[in-house]
Amino acid sequence: METVVAWVANHHSDLLLKSERERLQAFFDLSCPARALLTRMVMRTGDLFRADKLNYPELGCPEAEALVELIAGGWLDSDPLLALDELFRLFTLAELRPAFTPVLAQAGFAKNLPKARMHEALQGTFTDARTLADWFDQTMAPVVRVNQMMLFDRIRLMFFGNLRQSWSDFVLVELGHHRYEPVEFTPEARAFSHRSEVDTYLAMHHCRENLDAGMPAAEVWAEVPSASDNAWLSSRRDRLLLELGRQAERQGERELALQALAASGHREARLKQLRLLERMKRFKEAWAIATEWQSDELSDAESQGLARILKRLVVKVGEPAPPVHQAPDIREFVLTLPQTGGSVESVVRDHLSTPEAPVFYVENTLINGLFGLLCWHTVFKAIPGAFFHPFHTGPADLVREDFVSRRQAGFEECFSALQNGGYRERILATYAAKQGISNPFVIWPALNEELLGLALDCIPATDLQVLFERLLLNIREHRSGFPDLVRFYPENPEDKPRYEMIEVKGPGDRLQDHQVRWLHFFARQGIAASVCYLRWQDSGATR
Repeated sequence: METVVAWVANHHSDLLLKSERERLQAFFDLSCPARALLTRMVMRTGDLFRADKLNYPELGCPEAEALVELIAGGWLDSDPLLALDELFRLFTLAELRPAFTPVLAQAGFAKNLPKARMHEALQGTFTDARTLADWFDQTMAPVVRVNQMMLFDRIRLMFFGNLRQSWSDFVLVELGHHRYEPVEFTPEARAFSHRSEVDTYLAMHHCRENLDAGMPAAEVWAEVPSASDNAWLSSRRDRLLLELGRQAERQGERELALQALAASGHREARLKQLRLLERMKRFKEAWAIATEWQSDELSDAESQGLARILKRLVVKVGEPAPPVHQAPDIREFVLTLPQTGGSVESVVRDHLSTPEAPVFYVENTLINGLFGLLCWHTVFKAIPGAFFHPFHTGPADLVREDFVSRRQAGFEECFSALQNGGYRERILATYAAKQGISNPFVIWPALNEELLGLALDCIPATDLQVLFERLLLNIREHRSGFPDLVRFYPENPEDKPRYEMIEVKGPGDRLQDHQVRWLHFFARQGIAASVCYLRWQDSGATR
């Protein structure tokens, strides 16, 4: 908590009100036990707490002493107003029953109602919030309310860049378990340049909470902030509109759904918009959008979905069918081997590997790793919305639609190393210099100098470039689905294939869609790849 508060106070002071800056400074003026107890309360759900339920021996002093200090400092309200819902969350049925039995009896209810039924019976009678003394005649355990939850949410947002992560995500998992790439935090690289942008994010978060709570999409639509020129906020808004469109369609608000999906720049919004237009039988409108979109550069999944829609639409609009690209054949072979107790991948690897043609189990780690090592500095470039604190394992916008476009010059410079031959030295130098530092593309235990050396010797730079370009088309989708094994042929002449990729499928297993798309891509690019179907000897297993 001290790390987060100090970071926000130092790096985002201009986005805080004077009263907020003073309040954060006051946090450090508290005694250590009081800071620790306040941190515990902020990390828990809700802002109301029974004093008798706060049990933290690690504080080093009685909880009551820390409470007194927090109340005196204005961090806690010692006599908060409590609504009926809050009262029923805080107290047990046995504690509530004496206070409400007379009211229930007067209204004709049995005195032994279960808690949920009692709450339902009292809702119409007790609509106002009251202090604890006004709810109960007898003395009850004190209840306190944390006064600064909105401020703590604000600093959590400015630190993490989202409200999805909790305090414990950082405190218990991140610190001390990873090494992080140092990122230069300049005012220009901040996601939030103005306090109003923080307010916009909080408003969008509130909209999403209302959607998740079941509020009608039409009501939420009225509260969605207008479009922002902040690229990072725009992507968050696109995601919100995608979800609003989904909810609106489920609620029968189809026109609103179309409006929201059309306004969203999220990768998934266009296909959902087209499918909804189909269901509404607005085929010409769908055709116009689909044919225009067809000219864009699409990921494989988008191309596949769009092709299916166009195939259905041609029948409805009477237009010529778009050209169908025949999928190339996938090379296959079968091995029948004895069971050894190892995984199917390791069994095939050990069978195929020879000193002249070594085989490695790499799956998604090799190509991603080579990309991460080549483009390390571009991936960790400090641009707005990418890094919020010093403990990122990768940029926060990694799978956003504009991840590449905002770093286009950097990626072009990286790819120029593939074209001028400088990539090998660059990759090996990064491997040596950054060993063990977290990178979303580099799985360190899966890489070693032998594997890297063979890969750089045997995989042509032209192949690496087309593989990396496809990866960047849709990082979320394309960084998985690579074949399990790679076999190198270092003794082959330059005019012969010097490597091949092999996907292994055991008995009863079959290719997944994203694996098929990679295999088709390899075939189109002339990259040697195949599927090995493994059968166990004497098992009778078949494909």
